[in-house]
Amino acid sequence: MTHGLTRHWGTSAIIACCIAVAFCEGFDLQAAGVAAGGIVLEFRPTPEQLGTFFSASTLGLFAGALLGGRLADSFGRKRILIGSIVLFGLFSVLTAAAHGTQALSWARLVTGAGLGGVFPTLLALVSESSSTRRRYASIALVYSGMPFGGAIASLLSMLTAPEHWRLIFIAGGLTPLLLAPLMYRVLRESSEFERSSATAVATGATLELKTLPKTGSFRAILAGGRATPTLLLWISSFLVLLTLYLILNWLPLLLVGSGFTKSEAAGVQVAFNVGGALAALGIGPLLDSRARSPSIVAAFVSVPLFILFLSASPSQVALVTLIVFGMGASVLAAQSFLYATAPGCYPTLIRGVGLGAAVAMGRVGSIVGPKLGGTLKAAGHSSGQLFMDILPLVVLASVSGLWFAWETSRRKLN
Repeated sequence: MTHGLTRHWGTSAIIACCIAVAFCEGFDLQAAGVAAGGIVLEFRPTPEQLGTFFSASTLGLFAGALLGGRLADSFGRKRILIGSIVLFGLFSVLTAAAHGTQALSWARLVTGAGLGGVFPTLLALVSESSSTRRRYASIALVYSGMPFGGAIASLLSMLTAPEHWRLIFIAGGLTPLLLAPLMYRVLRESSEFERSSATAVATGATLELKTLPKTGSFRAILAGGRATPTLLLWISSFLVLLTLYLILNWLPLLLVGSGFTKSEAAGVQVAFNVGGALAALGIGPLLDSRARSPSIVAAFVSVPLFILFLSASPSQVALVTLIVFGMGASVLAAQSFLYATAPGCYPTLIRGVGLGAAVAMGRVGSIVGPKLGGTLKAAGHSSGQLFMDILPLVVLASVSGLWFAWETSRRKLN
C-alpha cells in the first residue's frame, strides 16, 4: 500500500514538473511572435530578416531535438531534461540583451537548442512514468502546458508597451532557471529506462542482445516494422508544425495589417492558445476511450476547414476570434495526438532518439512555416491569400495524420 502511494505521488510529481516545463517552453516558443511588434519598431527589420529571427530558434530546436533524444537514451531522461532547461532559460535571458537583428537571431538559435532537448526527453519521461490506462491522457495533459504558456506570453504583450519587448524574454528565461533546482530535487529517473538499460547491459555478451535495439540507434527506429509509421509521423509533424508556427508568428502582424488594433490582435492570439490548451486537455481522455477514432478524425478534418474560414478575411473581431479559437483547438488536438502516440512506436532503448527525430522533423516545419510566411508576405500577398496558399499543405497534413493513426492502430510496433 505504501509503495503504491509512493509511486502515485512520484508519478504526480513528474507530471506536475513536466507541465511546468511545457508551460515555460510554450511561453518561450511564442515569445518571438508576441515581441515582434516591439522588435519591428526598434530595429526596422525587413520581412526576410524577421522571418530569419522567427526561424532561428526552430533551427536550434531541430539540432537540439536530435541530440537531446540521443543523449537521453544514453545518459537518462532526468539529467538531459534539466540540462536543456538551464540552457534555454539562460539564453532566453540573454536574448533581452541583444541590440540588433543578427544578435537576436543568434541568441534565439541557442535558446532553441535547449528547447529542442527538452521536449523529446519530456515525452519519454512522462510516457514511461504513466500507467498504461492513463498514458495518452498524461502526455496530452503535459502538452497542454505549452499553449497555456503561449497564452500568458500573449497576455503579457497586451499589458506591456511594445518598446518593453525585452521583458517578455526576461520572464521567459528566469522562470525555467528558477524551476531547474526544484526539478533536480523532485524528479526521479524513469524506472522503465533504468530496467531496459540494465537488461541491455546484462545480456550484452549473449545472443539475446540481437533481439534488443542498440541504445539510441537511429537506424533502429526504421526497423522492426517501424518504417512506415515513422515516416508518416515525420510528414505529419512537419506539416502540422509548419501550419502552427506560421500562424503563431505571423497572425498578430497579419491582423494588425488588416486593420485590427494591437490589443485586438493579441486577444485573438490568446484565443488561439486557449482553444489549443482546452483541446489538448480534452483529447487525452478521449484517446484513452472508445471515442478515440472519431476524435482523431474530427481533429484532422477540422484543421483545413478553419484555415479555409480564416482565408475569407472576416473583419469582425468576434468572428475572427471564434475562428482562431477553433483553429487553435483543431491544430493542437492533432499535434497532441501525434505526441501522445509517438512514444508507443518505439522500444525504451530507442524511444528518446525516435521521439527526438519526430520532434526534429516537426521543427523543420517550424523553420519553413515562418520563412514561408515571410516570403508570401514580401510578395505582397494579403492575409486571405496567404492562408489559401498553405491550404493544400494543410490538407496533406490531415491525410498523413489520419494514415498514421490507421497504421499505429492496426499493429503493435514495440
